[in-house]
Amino acid sequence: MADRTSLSPGADIAPARSWWGWGDPGQALPDAECAELAALVPGAAGTAQPIPSIASLELPPVRVSAPRTLAHLVSGDPADRAGHTYGKAFRDVVRALHGDLAAAPDLVAFPREERDVEDLLDWAAASDVAVIPYGAGSSVVGGIEYRAKTHSGVLSMDLSGMGRVLEIDRVSRSARIQAGALGPYLEAQLRPHGLTLRHFPQSFAFSTLGGWLATRAGGHYATLHTHIDDLTAALRVVTPAGVSESLRLPGSGAGPSPDRLFLGSEGTLGIITEAWMRLQDRPVHKASASVVFDRFPAAVDAVRAVAQSGLYPANCRLLDPGEAALSGVAGGGRSVLVLGVESAHHPVDGRLAELVALARDHGGSPVGGSTAAGDSAVGDSAAEAWRSAFLRMPYIRDGLARMSVISETFETACTWDRFPELYEAVHRDVGAAVRAATGAEALINCRFTHVYPDGPAPYFTVIAPGRRGSEVAMWDAIKAAAMHTLGEHRATVTHHHAVGRDHRPGYDRQRPEPFALALHAAKQALDPAGILNPGVLFDAAG
Repeated sequence: MADRTSLSPGADIAPARSWWGWGDPGQALPDAECAELAALVPGAAGTAQPIPSIASLELPPVRVSAPRTLAHLVSGDPADRAGHTYGKAFRDVVRALHGDLAAAPDLVAFPREERDVEDLLDWAAASDVAVIPYGAGSSVVGGIEYRAKTHSGVLSMDLSGMGRVLEIDRVSRSARIQAGALGPYLEAQLRPHGLTLRHFPQSFAFSTLGGWLATRAGGHYATLHTHIDDLTAALRVVTPAGVSESLRLPGSGAGPSPDRLFLGSEGTLGIITEAWMRLQDRPVHKASASVVFDRFPAAVDAVRAVAQSGLYPANCRLLDPGEAALSGVAGGGRSVLVLGVESAHHPVDGRLAELVALARDHGGSPVGGSTAAGDSAVGDSAAEAWRSAFLRMPYIRDGLARMSVISETFETACTWDRFPELYEAVHRDVGAAVRAATGAEALINCRFTHVYPDGPAPYFTVIAPGRRGSEVAMWDAIKAAAMHTLGEHRATVTHHHAVGRDHRPGYDRQRPEPFALALHAAKQALDPAGILNPGVLFDAAG
């Protein structure tokens, strides 16, 4: 008999979240620090854009009302509407700072159980109300902003009230988890059982399991199990046409996978309410090291050797010279490779030594001159410096936005043979687009977030001074140039940020036409009224 535990619902815990910017409002940069940052960007604004109060916002009037039977589940409170208007892309933050909330939903729903989701969808379909599924609002691709303007009303459906681990199968190392579970509280519920999902995107503290599944999020592991797909055993999804529940299996060859239909569907085909997720024993053996390269091409070759070695490090982050300097990890035009290994069952020092030896063979110099886990204090220090900068980056981006500094990030993946040309093209072509839009030179940095035997997943950061009041138009021009460059070099429009509305033009060009026809057919079958997240992935009428 399986060692299976049923968990009773616990108290809902939700962290404070900024309505206008990233994460914890208490971590937002003060005006003085915003100005200090902007001083490093020639031509930036001299004063920080003030943060408007919710009381000062002019929200559009509420156009619809829920029936009496659902009234206890919905809110028209200005704070709820403001906080559910946008995601966390640069253009979202800037519009919020300028008090532009024209896209605010009419109502926000907070279902507590699956039946609530069904009832809300039934009402919305009958009333021509668009439904925008909402996990924790961390989308950076316009995934939760209604732009269609064709429905009688808009309902943001917030799943945060459905965030519990419902059942654990310890023998099979899996758990049935509600989709609204925020990263930290999901892990907190697994920790007493010695288990972990170990999926840690940058948005971990402010994103949910359902959001990870709906966007095919990339997580902790830089190699092997890179996406949430790899950790998914089965899904339960509420659609306007009925509930889809797949069978939990370790593997199956029975036709196309039903889970694959909904993984990455971004709330357009149904609302994920539960999932069986594959878990792991919590790691107890960990080691890390950092390797410095004088030449970035040599560092890229080293990472390719690591990715093709079969050693599968948990962490394999390569920072180009600009990224290493910006993060405070290294200067002098040097690149830094951060390596990490871990295991729940056996020491990992030997594997780390093999990885560092591969990097050394390509001209790398290990920081601190040691590869053993117990002697890599300097290497660990560099890794920790990068981790701290990584977690702080969204707050820095918001601080720069308050100073009208354009800050764009885009990520992709390509094959190894195409990467050198893509890297040069981004600096050349996106740099030219920045000059055309802003009249200034851009700082363009790159890091690898994930790597595969056949190619890397580069993540680019673009920083340039903007003009107050024109930030969104400038950002849009730079984004369009980035999407064009990725398409020209046969790189994906997104590796792990999803498509949303901002990446739609690139996605429309990337996907095969027969597949587009199949998606439209699935949309028509599962959401015939076209109410679910209109404008994401495809047009409802397409």
